[in-house]
Amino acid sequence: MLSVDIKGITKYYGEQKALDNINLSINKGEIVGLLGPNGAGKSTLMKIITSFIPPSSGSIKINGYDIREDTLKIKRLIGYLPESNPLYHDMYVKEYLDFVLHTYPGHGKAKDTINNIIKLTGLELEKTKKIGALSKGYKQRVGLAQALIHNPDILILDEPTSGLDPNQLVEIRKIITDLGKEKTIILSTHIMQEVEALCTRVIIIDHGKIVADDIPNKLSNTYNKNTSYKVEFKEKVSKKIMENIADVDKVVSLGKNQWILTSTSNKDLRENIFKFAVKNKFNVLSLSAEEQKMEDVFHRLTQ
Repeated sequence: MLSVDIKGITKYYGEQKALDNINLSINKGEIVGLLGPNGAGKSTLMKIITSFIPPSSGSIKINGYDIREDTLKIKRLIGYLPESNPLYHDMYVKEYLDFVLHTYPGHGKAKDTINNIIKLTGLELEKTKKIGALSKGYKQRVGLAQALIHNPDILILDEPTSGLDPNQLVEIRKIITDLGKEKTIILSTHIMQEVEALCTRVIIIDHGKIVADDIPNKLSNTYNKNTSYKVEFKEKVSKKIMENIADVDKVVSLGKNQWILTSTSNKDLRENIFKFAVKNKFNVLSLSAEEQKMEDVFHRLTQ
């Protein structure tokens, strides 16, 4: 079932084209990572999907509703956590969530709903505090709580883990993963580990256009033309000597006789490394392929 159906979306700010003919379909249950350098058009696309700003041309349907004709219905279907995370700092956490919930019609049992969301986002110990007194990480949790408070079908999260410590990261990632089993989630982030840990699909935008759209593993295999191997020798080996290994284009020292050897032409270096070791009477203690990283794919597509 399609949750988001985007056709030919273009957006101008004056004469500047922020989005250029975006076509995109997202199904229920997908966790989609929206990546791109600053100014690529990610936030503009999110604001259009949430009906905060109109497109210059094109159409979007959310669960079958058109963003031009059914704006209020769409806003009830979407939970939005913007990057700036605007909050009322003079309000208490529980008071603020109650206020947000009552902006939606048919909120039901408000007390139970608020308590459940507070528990889900780990705000039990902070619920009676003023928002302005919270750390950045807990303010981020309050922002996530307000996005979830009305039980939306679709979550739009712009940098959702900004300011969280490592322990909080694990907790919030688990929440997002669990929510993704029954909701559609679109999240924007600059943290590549976030994408690899959370997303079932990755969309990369550059200069207002989609330049890649696939599952993370396929993106890495398709667009990363480098192969890298980590090798450890028993003996001390100089960088200069290893630069002469056939098909090796880059040599990086990891210390303790460990090296990363890279071929930019996607060559399998293992045979050449062993030939080099035999010829020079070096002992190879370990040799393993390095996983292709989303960060490398991102650089290749947006530089």
